[in-house]
Amino acid sequence: MCGIVGILNLENQSPISEDLLTRMIGIIRHRGPDETGIYVNSRVGLGHARLSIIGLKGGGQPISNEDGTLWIVYNGEVFNYVELKEELIRKGHRFSTQTDTEVIVHLYEELGPKCLEKMNGQFALAIWDTRKKELFLARDRVGIRPLFYARTNGRFTFASEIKAIFMEPGIKREIDPESLYQVFTFWTTLTPRTIFKGIYELPPGCFMTVKEGEFTQKAFWTLPVYPPEDRWQGSLEQARDELKALLVDATRLRLRADVPVGAYMSGGLDSSLITAIISKNFNNRLRTFSMSFQEKDFDESEYQEEMQKALGTEHRQILINNDLIRESFPDVVWHCEIPLLRTAPVPLYLLSGLVRENQFKVVLTGEGSDEIFGGYNIYREAKVRHFWGQKPESKIRPLLLRGLYPYIFKGAARGSSFLERFFSVTPEDLHDPFFSHKIRWENSRKNVTFFSGDLLAGFNGYNPTAVLAGRLPSQFMTWDTLSKAQYLEMNVFLSNYLLSSQGDRVAMAHSLEIRLPFLDYRVIDFAFRLPARWKIKGLKEKYILKETSEGLVTDRVKARPKQPYRAPIREVFFGGKDRDYVDHFLSEESVKRAGYFDPKKVGLLISKYKKADASFSNEFQNMALVGILSTQILHDRFIVNFPGRDIPAVVPDKVIRIRQD
Repeated sequence: MCGIVGILNLENQSPISEDLLTRMIGIIRHRGPDETGIYVNSRVGLGHARLSIIGLKGGGQPISNEDGTLWIVYNGEVFNYVELKEELIRKGHRFSTQTDTEVIVHLYEELGPKCLEKMNGQFALAIWDTRKKELFLARDRVGIRPLFYARTNGRFTFASEIKAIFMEPGIKREIDPESLYQVFTFWTTLTPRTIFKGIYELPPGCFMTVKEGEFTQKAFWTLPVYPPEDRWQGSLEQARDELKALLVDATRLRLRADVPVGAYMSGGLDSSLITAIISKNFNNRLRTFSMSFQEKDFDESEYQEEMQKALGTEHRQILINNDLIRESFPDVVWHCEIPLLRTAPVPLYLLSGLVRENQFKVVLTGEGSDEIFGGYNIYREAKVRHFWGQKPESKIRPLLLRGLYPYIFKGAARGSSFLERFFSVTPEDLHDPFFSHKIRWENSRKNVTFFSGDLLAGFNGYNPTAVLAGRLPSQFMTWDTLSKAQYLEMNVFLSNYLLSSQGDRVAMAHSLEIRLPFLDYRVIDFAFRLPARWKIKGLKEKYILKETSEGLVTDRVKARPKQPYRAPIREVFFGGKDRDYVDHFLSEESVKRAGYFDPKKVGLLISKYKKADASFSNEFQNMALVGILSTQILHDRFIVNFPGRDIPAVVPDKVIRIRQD
């Protein structure tokens, strides 16, 4: 995995600065510490920071085709590059490296944008065509790898991370209030927006061409939702066997590397299944990594130990204590480049550090399974509420929700009246396109009340859910309840939060590449062909996946209910004596100076945490606290104290200078 940067002159005819390119590389050097390179001509400059994984020797980028008419910088892996290379050789293409990067540039030479349809991988790339004077940008199907861009002062600038774009002196650094509103509703922004004004993200599954100042963006893949007549027609047993074969092959491809590959093992079904597939089929001396928590409510180490003993892996574990989370939180905000409403990314940041300390550059993980196989409570909740909406007067149906959220409804004060008020549903609600997610989003959005008066006044009726509603596919309302919920979860939450703040950004902060077999596009396609009842049977989540895991994971891990991945909040920021930066950023003076939040309301919230005992817990107040704190940190790191020229320029290992183009 790597980092890429680039500048294309549109109207601005000033030369591309090599110093600027190398500083852009320098600020994201964590993404690629092994090697750097640049390509510069009168129109365009491309830069690359390499984390060498495939084709270790001679794979420095930028890389070209045989005649130097196409130049690529690339972040990612195309796992089926071996098969693609064989096809290209038969068509007469010649290769000078053993990298998948060179395969892509030849594949593009052969097929143009249609090459993306043949690539099975996770990637963000840029190709400069010297003949057409055209820049081609693309991003993988589900958005595992990031790609940002900005257009200003007659230039088009792109990079793997926003901080590299901000190295361009003419680009303003300013938090976008409407994007902040989106974060406090959806936990993230809606692509192509980012938290910063004028900075955009190429949507997953899309490519963009830039030529003579004209921009063209198209999708080469969309989430496959099939009508009933096109769904799987075979038996459950046949589907289970097909799924197992697909997962084994997706895992096989993701083990391709010229460096050792490890695996995360959280103790849940998903990572345990991937680990078992590796151990039993490909590598019986597998190295696995996990984390345990000081706070036992968040700890899953007993299940990790059970799977480790069953598989005999060589295992390393890091203990996540509250001090570590608090100390690392500002660095995680810097790497994620967006306000966070949870502390959950921090333990994953620390875990990736453990992996790198053990000299590993690549791990396989289980992310994506919950989204495509119905693992989240929000899916089961939608099923129950849909059932309830058909008979809203029922007193029995609402009680099914107690099985989903026993930790919410265990107290006498949180009995039936609270349940019916919080989750209430009418027949009319069934026609709401956001039926599955509305409760989550409406309650998250309540924290917008912490915004300052000036910020609120500027919204002028802006409604982020209305924006999202206008972007739904035309056939959306014809889909079944689960498909609609999956679409929303994958298009809003998966790529923009889970694969970013809890994925690429915290892993690449430690120069670690994560690979996700469940998000192989063939596995996704297969999952969406399955009937909903095989994903959620009754209220049993991921039913077909559990059936597929038979004989691979222990019975106890297979049978355990889904435990949402969370990390502590109150204990982290208010449980100890040393709060260092917390008190500073949440002080009335700091909050007022930044201008995003109401100092008095923030002060009242903080006083609740300081006075409360250890049992104090409110999910939405926790989200408000973390969101306010992370926004304050983001403002300080990116707006007030951005390092800019303090970042040293790297000395590139590879330089290609073309005097005229």
